[in-house]
Amino acid sequence: MSQSIDAPSEVSKVDVFLQELAAIQQPGSKRVAILGSRHVPITHQQLIELLTYALVLGGNRILTSGATGTNSAAIRGAMKADPNLLTVILPQSLSRQPRESRDQLDQVTHLVENGANDNMSLAEASAICNQEIISRCQQLICFAFHDSHTLLRTCQDAEDQRKIVTLFYFD
Repeated sequence: MSQSIDAPSEVSKVDVFLQELAAIQQPGSKRVAILGSRHVPITHQQLIELLTYALVLGGNRILTSGATGTNSAAIRGAMKADPNLLTVILPQSLSRQPRESRDQLDQVTHLVENGANDNMSLAEASAICNQEIISRCQQLICFAFHDSHTLLRTCQDAEDQRKIVTLFYFD
């Protein structure tokens, strides 16, 4: 019995796979975005920090946002390895960030504020900020829960832009 294969769909999946494989194997540094939930257990934060540290030691540039949890862990890891390879893009102005975040962000050399978004809700500003971050990266590593709608939408947008997306779920 013969099986019918949808050729265009299969070909596009193979093309995407080959593009992702080539990008992963590409020598030299990449621009890697690390985004994720604010609500992260400390052990997970330590793993994210270590991962980011290793990526920076490998010469990669890190892009993230300024929230607590995942993004804060990524900032710590990058700052330990090489602060010059870290760019933090905030959804709103620095003054709108929580105090514990501002103390850490004061140490970041490449900090982008989006003060024009101060009149928006944090959710709206974060969605716009995430779009800016993925527009600047080649690869996205995301740590989320299955109900992290903004982050999951960001991952889908990154895939639509043919970025390499690695998504880790906490739940």
